[in-house]
Amino acid sequence: MVADFAELRRRMVDNQIRTMDVTNLSVLEAFLAVPREDFVPEEIKNLSYLDADIMVSPAQENSPARYLMKPAPLAKLLQLAAIKPSDVVLDIGANSGYCGALLSKLAGSVVALESNKILSKRAAELLEYHRCDNVMVAHGPLEQGYAAGKPYDVIFIEGAVDFIPDGILGQMKEGGRLVAVEGHGNAGVARIYIKNNGIISNRRAFNLSVKCLPEFLKVPDFVF
Repeated sequence: MVADFAELRRRMVDNQIRTMDVTNLSVLEAFLAVPREDFVPEEIKNLSYLDADIMVSPAQENSPARYLMKPAPLAKLLQLAAIKPSDVVLDIGANSGYCGALLSKLAGSVVALESNKILSKRAAELLEYHRCDNVMVAHGPLEQGYAAGKPYDVIFIEGAVDFIPDGILGQMKEGGRLVAVEGHGNAGVARIYIKNNGIISNRRAFNLSVKCLPEFLKVPDFVF
C-alpha cells in the first residue's frame, strides 16, 4: 500500500505542529509544502511523518549519527526566529536539506552549512531537485559558521548546543537574530540572541528537547 504523503503531511501540521502553539501562517504553509519524505533514507520513507527524530546518517568512525529534528520542535524554533522574506539566513547543521527547503519558503536567501560530506552532497541534490534556488549548500566545520556569506539576519542552529562560538555570533548582522537550543534533554532551553547597537543579548523562550550537535558539545574536563 502506497502512503498518502500529502495527507500525512497535513496530519503532521494539524496534530503535531499546531498543538505546539505554532500559529505563524508562513511556517505552517512551509511545512505543508515541503515533502519531508524526500529528505529521509528511501528505506524509512514511511516513517517520515512520525513525531520522532529521523536518522539520516548512521554513526561512523569519526562522524556521529545525524538526525532530522522532530517536526514540532523545528517549527517552534522557526517561528521563534521570525524570519522575513528579505532575510539572509545561515542554517547550521543542514543534514539532508529539509530545514533548508523550509527556509527557502520563508527567507530571501539561505546558506545551508553541513560538515558531513555525504549529507551536504545529498542536500545539494535534493534542494536543486525541489528548485530551492535561493539556498546554497556549503560544506565545512559547523562550529566556524560560514564567514563568506556574512552578515546574516538570522542564524539557525539545527540541534542542541553547550556553547555558541564567538566566531558565529560575530556573523550576525546588526538587528539580527540567532536561535539555538542550549542544554541537553529536558534541561534544554530555546534561546534567541539579538544584536542591537553592536551588543548581543539573549533571552529564554521556552523549554525544548532536541538532539545535540556534537561540534557544539563541551569536552569533559580531565579528572584525576
